[in-house]
Amino acid sequence: MNFSLEQLLAFVTVYELKAFSKAAVKLDKHRTTIGQVITNLEDQLAITLFERIGRTVEPTQDATLLYHYAKQAIEQTRTFDRMALSLSYGGLESVTIAYASFIPQQVLTAIRKALMNDFPSMGVNLLVRSKAEIKQGIQDGSIHFGLVNVFESKLINSIDSMLMRSMAFFPFTGESSKLAQLSPNDTYTAMKSTRQFVLKSMLDDDMAKKVILSSQYEVVDQQTLIIRLVQEGLGWALLPRSISRTEYYSDHMVEIEADQIKEAIHVPVSLWSQHSKQVAIVKQTISKCITDYLNAVDNLH
Repeated sequence: MNFSLEQLLAFVTVYELKAFSKAAVKLDKHRTTIGQVITNLEDQLAITLFERIGRTVEPTQDATLLYHYAKQAIEQTRTFDRMALSLSYGGLESVTIAYASFIPQQVLTAIRKALMNDFPSMGVNLLVRSKAEIKQGIQDGSIHFGLVNVFESKLINSIDSMLMRSMAFFPFTGESSKLAQLSPNDTYTAMKSTRQFVLKSMLDDDMAKKVILSSQYEVVDQQTLIIRLVQEGLGWALLPRSISRTEYYSDHMVEIEADQIKEAIHVPVSLWSQHSKQVAIVKQTISKCITDYLNAVDNLH
């Protein structure tokens, strides 16, 4: 018994959304088309897959048994398509992604997982680099992608640049620190005279006036080290708000509440890349992953 990809996609989408109309919108098809595909599939299998209840449907027990196999078949087909596409374009054996040190490790991990899924045989190198090094690497071909802070940056015609919105930074301190015990009315003044850890890459990107608040600030090269110092109660720092999503990083650390701080420090992030067909394919996966991550952080807060 042979089934088309169209049938499997329609079945899985209707199963997950429990409505022909929603499935039609997602698959960019007419509702009657989706309904007919499902009816034909039911006739072919000689079983009922969905109980029609008004505008919604409920999967039958048979449908539930078939769903996971259909889902797996679709993913295998997509993997085959991606591999074939990569081969037809002379796909890259490996890519190098360079990033500024303020980029959270969670988003880098998400990117790596997405690339493993979309390009199973492709190697990925992840390197911390300055903006100048990323620019030079993309121009000489040693770097394929760069995640950079584009605060006050000028357009570079030789580099394909895609603005990925801004990343929000908020002040954090150790949960046992004096700052964490103060009222929101008093914290801002105290922050000005309390040790602040500042990420070196922020200063390299000419953001000193925006990120330095305390007269007692210390420059640190690695964001992971800053997080550790803050966890130990040695000072406070501006950090991506997304760290609150990760138990490992948020442990023993709290966001500082201050009446005078009305909004986050926004760091505009851009995805730089080379101009090539092979790179453009991979870029779609990376850009979607970053967008999904930032949207998830926004929705969380």
